[in-house]
Amino acid sequence: MRLGVITIGQTPRIDLTPELEALLPGVELIERGVLDGCDDVEIAGFAPEPGDHVLTTRLADGGSAIIGERTVMERLPAIIARLEQETDAILLACTGAFPEMDSKKPFFVPDRIIAHAVAAAAPSGSRVGIVSPLAEQREDALRKFQGVLGEGREVLVAASSPYTGTEAELRAASRELAESGARLIALDCFGYTAAMRAAVADETGLPVVVARSVAARIAAEALGAGA
Repeated sequence: MRLGVITIGQTPRIDLTPELEALLPGVELIERGVLDGCDDVEIAGFAPEPGDHVLTTRLADGGSAIIGERTVMERLPAIIARLEQETDAILLACTGAFPEMDSKKPFFVPDRIIAHAVAAAAPSGSRVGIVSPLAEQREDALRKFQGVLGEGREVLVAASSPYTGTEAELRAASRELAESGARLIALDCFGYTAAMRAAVADETGLPVVVARSVAARIAAEALGAGA
C-alpha cells in the first residue's frame, strides 16, 4: 500500500515521517509539499491576507513559515490529482479547517479526525484544552472543536508553536489549560510530536490527544497496515 502525505510546507518532513512510518507498518509514504520548490521570496508572498485563515508549517531547512489558507487551496488540488495516480490513499498533514476537496481515493483530513476523536474521549460536561501553534488561530480552534463537542463541554485554547516554541513554552501552555479546569488536552497541529505529547502529559497528568498519531491510526485501520 502507498499513502500520499501532503504537508502544507516543504518536504522532506524528517520531524514527521519516522513517526508515521512506525504507525503505518508496511505502508510506503509518498511525500509532497505545497511549498516544495518555493524560495524565501515566494513564501513571504504567501502570508495571510485580511480575512484569511492563518496556518503555520515547517520548511525543508528546519525553519517555519506562516501562510494563508488561500494559497494552500490554490495549490492543493493539483497535488491531490497527481498523488491519486501514485497512491492508494492520501493523508493531509495539517489540521487546518479546509473546505471539502474532491478526491478519487480515500482522503484523511485531520481537522475533522481530531475534533471527533476529542469529542469521543472528553468526559461529559467537561472542559477541553486545545494547544494551537499561534494565538491568531484561537477563534478557528474554538469554532472547530466547539462545533463538534456541543454546548455541554467548554473549549479552552492556549498557544505554543511546535516549530518555533520551546518545551518550556509548551509546558506552560498546557499547564495554563490544566489550571483552568481542562480534563483532556489536544495538540491541534501535525507538527506536535510524540515527545511533545509526553511533555504535556508529564506536566499536566491529563490524557493527551495528538493530531498526527490519531490520523495515522485511522489511516492504518483503513489501509489494513500491520494486519
